[in-house]
Amino acid sequence: MKVPSETEYAPFYARYIARVPEADLLQVLEQQPAELRALADSIDPEDELHRYAPDKWSIRQTFGHMIDTERVMGYRAFCIGRGETKALPGFDEKQYVARADSDDRPVKEMVHEFAAIRQSHLWVIRRWTPEEWSRLGNANNYPMSARAIAYVMAGHVRHHVALMREKYGVE
Repeated sequence: MKVPSETEYAPFYARYIARVPEADLLQVLEQQPAELRALADSIDPEDELHRYAPDKWSIRQTFGHMIDTERVMGYRAFCIGRGETKALPGFDEKQYVARADSDDRPVKEMVHEFAAIRQSHLWVIRRWTPEEWSRLGNANNYPMSARAIAYVMAGHVRHHVALMREKYGVE
């Protein structure tokens, strides 16, 4: 699989796409739910509400954010892969996190939800033709290819896993 060119996504997403150097993007997407389950198993439930700074999300909120983003990006990928030409809206991740009540849910429960959502997206993505992978649409007022969104999905998870390891001390 060819890594998306810079013309296929907004500059903001470059940091996520850079986290996925593998040639087999589908394998990365398929393996991430198991990786998140292993990560969740390493987190002491008493630490799930920990914030590394007062204005930062808790570990639970971070998992909730990954779920929200998976839903939004998967929808965008689906629409663009199907040829949608209308502009797809952005989303304010801070508002979504504030309204998700993730701090009321154990991480292990959220990991199962993430896995179910990712699996539903994979049913669609696995069947894309080369044309669907490279199809361009408009997401949040930027040109975006279906392929770029799939890379963002994988890179976004890696970004937050790295932050949890670095900032929260999650092993």
